[in-house]
Amino acid sequence: MPQRRMFLERRSYRMRRMMDALRFLPLIGLCLWMVPLLWPLPEAGNTDPMPMSVALKYLFGVWLALVVMAWALWRYTRGQAEADAAQGPSDRAA
Repeated sequence: MPQRRMFLERRSYRMRRMMDALRFLPLIGLCLWMVPLLWPLPEAGNTDPMPMSVALKYLFGVWLALVVMAWALWRYTRGQAEADAAQGPSDRAA
């Protein structure tokens, strides 16, 4: 009787972690979009306020980075899923 493996296969483990990263992206985006709330306000006194152009560049940059990360993770997981499907069920059982 073959001995059962204690750990997941490396490929399925990586696929699950990539899917977890995809699910976590909206939360990361929400946290990064709240960063401008921490910037100094104009009526704070002796600190210079953050220009609106910088704030808009920051928000657009965060949005663009999230889109690129989601696309890259999606491409990676899609490639792994296609490779698993091409192997077939008989090869994975061995």
